[in-house]
Amino acid sequence: MISVTAERRDDLQRRLPVVAVGAFVVVGVLTTVVAVLAFAAAGPEDGFTFLDGPGWLDAWFHGDSGWYYGIADQGYFYVPGSQSSVAFFPAYPLAVYGVGLLLGGDWSTAAGLVTLVSAAGTVALFADWVRTRVSPRTAVVAVVLLLVYPYSFFLYGSGYSDAFFMLSALGSFALLERRHYVLAALVGVIATGGRPVGIAVLVGLVVRALELIAEERSARGDRPLPWRDLVAAVPLVRWRQLVLLLSGAGLAGWMVFLGVRFGDPLAFLAVQEAPGWNQGSGPYTWFKVVFIGTLVKGIWANIALLVPQALACLVAVLLLPTVWRRFGWGYAAFAFVTLAIPIIGTKDFMGAGRYVLSAYPVFAAAAVVLVEGRRPRWLLPAVLVVLLVGLCGATVAFAHGVEVS
Repeated sequence: MISVTAERRDDLQRRLPVVAVGAFVVVGVLTTVVAVLAFAAAGPEDGFTFLDGPGWLDAWFHGDSGWYYGIADQGYFYVPGSQSSVAFFPAYPLAVYGVGLLLGGDWSTAAGLVTLVSAAGTVALFADWVRTRVSPRTAVVAVVLLLVYPYSFFLYGSGYSDAFFMLSALGSFALLERRHYVLAALVGVIATGGRPVGIAVLVGLVVRALELIAEERSARGDRPLPWRDLVAAVPLVRWRQLVLLLSGAGLAGWMVFLGVRFGDPLAFLAVQEAPGWNQGSGPYTWFKVVFIGTLVKGIWANIALLVPQALACLVAVLLLPTVWRRFGWGYAAFAFVTLAIPIIGTKDFMGAGRYVLSAYPVFAAAAVVLVEGRRPRWLLPAVLVVLLVGLCGATVAFAHGVEVS
């Protein structure tokens, strides 16, 4: 009986990426049905009258999807002091443009298809990553947590860049683990050219490379390496590891383009202060004056949108020590930077919910806490039910044109 059970567990571990993609399809169908029903009641947003793709994809086309559509259709523009498309990094809209050309210029359908394919790849790579690092049950729970996280609705067909960025981030780390340094750097270029937090991929790749060198010299087993081992690994770095620094070329190339085209290599930062976005930098943003003011004034509509995202950030930050203990310095560094940029850079946590999604090691850490710790048996089912209800609720709100995250 023990051998049969162990064999089944090993088989599940081997097949987890395929099973995970199947689960992604199931949850994707569920959320799409919810989105379509909500979209039928609400209709397209103002200005989105161009939608003529499949109804089940049009239901996911809201919010910033319009910006990506405009970039694919007409290119970038920058008007200092006004909301401009340069706020959105180029990797995803370039992919949308390429697919859209094959579809005869149907950019909205292309955006949804790029997201779906990227999300399926993301789920498969996440399952492949987590299955080799935790027990089979914990790995399954980690995948489920990723799929039913309330802000994971961005993976199921939206015209947003989240799935595409996650695929590039997971892909670059997967290639690094297999010692394909040049390929890891090239995929890392896509990541740093995909979002402002793409710099976290560069940081994570460098730290993870040092960690791999140190692990080859150490007999510490699964225990996290001390900093001195990482420092001792620096003199052992060779050109094949240094090539990872080229992953920053995505961000560098974007800045060069902005400098040549618009005369401001940091236009993507400057435009955040434009009226309507009002996302400036400085103490007013760092100390969340707007968020605190929303709570004090009791603006309940905004509180319902912002507090869940703030809580998601808090939980993710609390999980960082578990990420470090179980998955090492490289993944902890990646998750830390991925979380730090939106947490510090947002005035009220708006958008932070989906940025937590990009810090994928925290979902594995959450599974470790829920499964391997001494927790009441009811806790895991309760958490999954709450998350699933939140996913459906967020999907309905998004399909009604509400800026959920």
